[in-house]
Amino acid sequence: MSTLQISLAILGGLILAIVVAHSAWSARKNLPRRATPDPVAAPPPKPAGDAPFEVEPERQEPGFDRDSSLDVLTAMTVPEKKPGLDALIDVIAPVLVEAPVSGEAALAAMPATRRAGSKPFAIEGLRTDTGTWETPVPGQRYGAFQAGVQLANRTGALNQIEFSEFVMKAQAFADAIDGQPEFPDMLDEVARARELDNFASAHDAQLSFTLRAKNTAWSPGYVHQSAAKLGFVTGSIPGRMVLPASESGHAPILGLAFDTQAAMAEDPEQTALRELTLSLDVPQVLRSEQPFVRMCEAAIALATGMDGVIIDDQGQPIRPEAMEVIHADLEQLYDTLEGRDMPAGSALGRRLFS
Repeated sequence: MSTLQISLAILGGLILAIVVAHSAWSARKNLPRRATPDPVAAPPPKPAGDAPFEVEPERQEPGFDRDSSLDVLTAMTVPEKKPGLDALIDVIAPVLVEAPVSGEAALAAMPATRRAGSKPFAIEGLRTDTGTWETPVPGQRYGAFQAGVQLANRTGALNQIEFSEFVMKAQAFADAIDGQPEFPDMLDEVARARELDNFASAHDAQLSFTLRAKNTAWSPGYVHQSAAKLGFVTGSIPGRMVLPASESGHAPILGLAFDTQAAMAEDPEQTALRELTLSLDVPQVLRSEQPFVRMCEAAIALATGMDGVIIDDQGQPIRPEAMEVIHADLEQLYDTLEGRDMPAGSALGRRLFS
């Protein structure tokens, strides 16, 4: 073999090696960012010397870190006492009875569904021992009842058909316990429902920021790990995380969502995500939580740590000045809701904007 042939063979081998290396580099570059594995604890040292037996380590009872995601999620699922009927947002019909009725009899008379059309329907009893209103329970006796239906929610205002269904359900309950209901005027209540719905529609606010990857895409595990550092925990729906409220029983402060199919993939770490969404349901969250401030902080922290950019619905980067304008508008919204006795995050506020 001549010197020229040898040189060409070497050159061809070098070119082939360069092509293979470039292909491997490109493939690695295009892989989504993955979560960093948690450090594995080092095994305990063995006893020194010629001991005839190994010292058994002291038994450690399992426990939970109070700051763990499990504890936070548990706190979120503590049952909250259901708010009672309120004349501000409910049609209320008193139901008079001649003699106290047991909780068992009241429960047996309850309608099969707790809705009239798209509006929540409820029945409360006045306890004979404490004089307080509550949803009937076994073992108690009630000297009076009241039936109610919500005037408005995010599906719209109570209409005449829904009011008629409410009357039918309340009347059936009253008949079953030998009670006498007193219904308000339908036209007056429907008009009140429209007014409340107009107010709610004008003061409802649901905000969102989109985070988009600048270069390398993200894996679902990488998103989870990055968000968990900011206090987010896994939600009940694949591809969703939430930032829990500081008080149990309240709605999460923020939501974080990405593609559900990616979260459910057989190998999520091979799935590439390029966008995720941070959301805030303003009327559902207490003002004291400073939700918009925390939303901005979370968006900036995630964008910085994950090499992303914060964009609006048109795909344009959101500037700090725009965030300041939104914050000022939200403060006015909070004031208006409080002036109507329906503060954001309150029981009435959460019911109206649901």
